[in-house]
Parts: sequence; C-alpha cells; structure tokens
Amino acid sequence: MNPYTPPADTGLDLLYQDDVLLVVNKPCGLLSVPGRGRDKQDCMSSRVQATHPEATTVHRLDMDTSGIMIMALDKTTQRKLSLLFQERKVQKRYIAVVNGCMKSSRGEIDLPLIADWPNRPRQKVDRENGKPSTTVFRVVGCDSENRSTRVELKPLTGRTHQLRVHLHSLGHSILGDRLYADENKDVAADRLMLHAESLSFRHPYSNEFVNFESASPF
Repeated sequence: MNPYTPPADTGLDLLYQDDVLLVVNKPCGLLSVPGRGRDKQDCMSSRVQATHPEATTVHRLDMDTSGIMIMALDKTTQRKLSLLFQERKVQKRYIAVVNGCMKSSRGEIDLPLIADWPNRPRQKVDRENGKPSTTVFRVVGCDSENRSTRVELKPLTGRTHQLRVHLHSLGHSILGDRLYADENKDVAADRLMLHAESLSFRHPYSNEFVNFESASPF
C-alpha cells in the first residue's frame, strides 16, 4: 500500500461561510477526516479547524474524490445538517470520466451494496444482503478517440464507494480508480476522475434553498 502523501496545504478554498456553516472545496488526495496513525492526521477537517476550531464534519468524501464539503460551526447545526443528509434532503451532483463509451445516454443504477469484508475497504454488489443503493446518471459527452465518457451522477443514497462500484458494475469504471478499475485500461489517469460539483439543500435556519457549486478540475 502506498504511503499517505496529502497535497500541499495552500490555504482553504472556501466557497461560502455564514454564522453556522461553511462550504469548502476538498482537493483530491486529502482525507476528509483523520485516519489511523500519526501520518494520517492531515485532512480536510484539520485544515479547516486550524482557522475555525469550532468546525465539525457533517459528511465525507473519499480521499481521492475532490469537491464540495460542508462543515458545521456548532453542534446544533451539525445535528440539523446531518439529519438532512440522513433523510436524503440534500441533492448531490458529481461529474466523472469513465472508461469506454456508454451506450445509454441516461438511466438509473439500482444495485444493493455491502462491504466486501475479505477485501476491505472494497464494497460489492450483493442482491440478497446489500443495502439499497440508487444512482441516476446522464451522459455529458463521449470521447471516441480516447474511448471515455464524461457523465453526470446524482446519488439518491449515500453508500460507501457507491458511485465507483455502480459504474464499475456497468463495465465503465471511473478513470484513475485504483481500487476497482481494470488496471490494463481504466487507470489511465493521474487521479480519480470523480468530483463533487454541486450540493443543494434548504438552509437549516432560514429554510432558504441554497446551492453550492465547484467547477470540475478535469
């Protein structure tokens, strides 16, 4: 296993802040929260807490996924925001580049997922014991020369590695995915080509519908 080498800390890419929450753009290669061991303490939450010590995590992104993360600035707001995620009242949109040209221009992937315990941290499709998992996708464009597809993803559930496993199950692994992709053809990228580009929800206090955007870096 490769050692954890987080990207250089060049300061927070802060997208929004008010009295109760902040929205930050997480770079690829950075853990969302501290991992096990001294070498895994540098993460998005610790970088935010360096300037906002009261900030607490509401949700996570995979280490190699970039994009929007929300953090609460007090415990009450953390509970309110966490509940929005649990009740699926947060609309999430991702962009990915996958191997091959997808035949369907849009569709829904409904495959139950469960931890692949002998091969952790991998997850797998398990139609009998897996938890319900649904992803809506829309093809943005196909690069026939490089045989890859740019696709918009909207997860309706929030399972671990959901987008990565769902696309892999269709035979279109996300480029740069060293955990699930076929190394011979799918790891043709220097990073995981997955980015959380939009989060929308009703503000827990004003009830105003808010939408936060982060342009894809690829």
